[in-house]
Amino acid sequence: MENNGKVLMQKYELGRLLGQGNFGKVYYARNMETSQSVAIKVIDKEKVMKVGMIDQTKREISGMSLVKHPNVLELFEVMASKSKIYFVMEYAKGGELFNKVSKGKLKEDMARKYFQQLISAVDFCHSRGVYHRDLKLENLLLDEFGVIKVSDFGLSALKKSRHQDGLLHTTCGTPAYVAPEVISRRGYDGAKADIWSCGVILYVLLAGHLPFQDSNLMTLYRKISKAEYKFPNWFSPEVCKLLSRMFNPNPKARISIAKIMADPWFKKGFNSKPVPRKAENEMAPLDVDAVFGSDQANVTAFDAKKDMAKLTNLNAFDIISLSSGFDLSGLFADNDEKKELQFTSMHTASTITSKLEDIAQRLKLKVKKEGGLLKLEGSNRGRKGSLAIDAEIFEFTPSFHLVELKKSNGDTLEFQKTMKKDVRPGLKDIVWAWQGEQQQQQHMHSS
Repeated sequence: MENNGKVLMQKYELGRLLGQGNFGKVYYARNMETSQSVAIKVIDKEKVMKVGMIDQTKREISGMSLVKHPNVLELFEVMASKSKIYFVMEYAKGGELFNKVSKGKLKEDMARKYFQQLISAVDFCHSRGVYHRDLKLENLLLDEFGVIKVSDFGLSALKKSRHQDGLLHTTCGTPAYVAPEVISRRGYDGAKADIWSCGVILYVLLAGHLPFQDSNLMTLYRKISKAEYKFPNWFSPEVCKLLSRMFNPNPKARISIAKIMADPWFKKGFNSKPVPRKAENEMAPLDVDAVFGSDQANVTAFDAKKDMAKLTNLNAFDIISLSSGFDLSGLFADNDEKKELQFTSMHTASTITSKLEDIAQRLKLKVKKEGGLLKLEGSNRGRKGSLAIDAEIFEFTPSFHLVELKKSNGDTLEFQKTMKKDVRPGLKDIVWAWQGEQQQQQHMHSS
């Protein structure tokens, strides 16, 4: 291992690689002063800045530093060098809870014990204004004593990101665990969405499989939005009752955490007083911006550039449905009558915009920006009026976009010919995959 034995900031000795993500690696390490085992997440600052993940990284730091609870993976400190950010975190020796369940369903008492710890953690996070938004088995780790540690606050939403109506508007999460209101892209209450995901986790612990699953994504959406699921016959009536209140598709009528904690099934053997963290572990409030230090100027420049294109949020589900194997084009129109084309791109919104402007210039089309749309309009009148194309950019992450090109005026045949002859070849440098065609690369997650 290239880092074995390497000493970081004269304090931590780095050991083996524990895992790898899009923007960095997680290593096992030892605090040389106290001999305490820790996990260190090393993030490449340049990569984070390049793809506009600064806000998400700051959110992760703020989210984790706000939450000190026995069932939440603790962040001990954050350090930064010129090129890297280091998160020093609690080391969860027991690995993912997912591995336990993959060997088979758990007994009711065991599942309840984990569920109680999960709900305690989530309740505490919500009281601090932190919503996780991506709760799933893979994000639940275990320490050496088998105690749950909720991890991965990369997607957590702090109250700051709420809109005026007090609802969250970014869509994220993992399809099978996500609440119906998140799919429908209406604003949603982060607390209620987390409760739905906790319900999915409890179901999986007891059943050994997911409540909502289907190889066809549209059918999966439908099942989630109508809360269509079945309880296995070994579920006790008390569990069924609790879960059906957690799986209420109407978030306003969904059970609250306080009511879950008052539920007789939940309360069985529950120790409601969590062990407080030791005071000496308290971290000084973090100056999150300071982590990015002297690079702050570049950060602002990047954000300003990104703001020029008004982006619409694209849902994680939509992205998955647009990846290979989920060709949903049949739902829209016959191929020979296609009035729209979609492609995904790993480039920033401003790169995509300038590429489309270049093509428009070559085709002598006028370019207008209108409420998040880029309108390309021709002047010569065809048999059905002049050709006009609307381009809309949907953001999944700042480095992963879906672009929809739609004929808004003119002849469909002329639109298709223009697409084939000029637009598609002109976009080839920035296209990752055209909707409905086998992907060139199979690494969905490099976004």
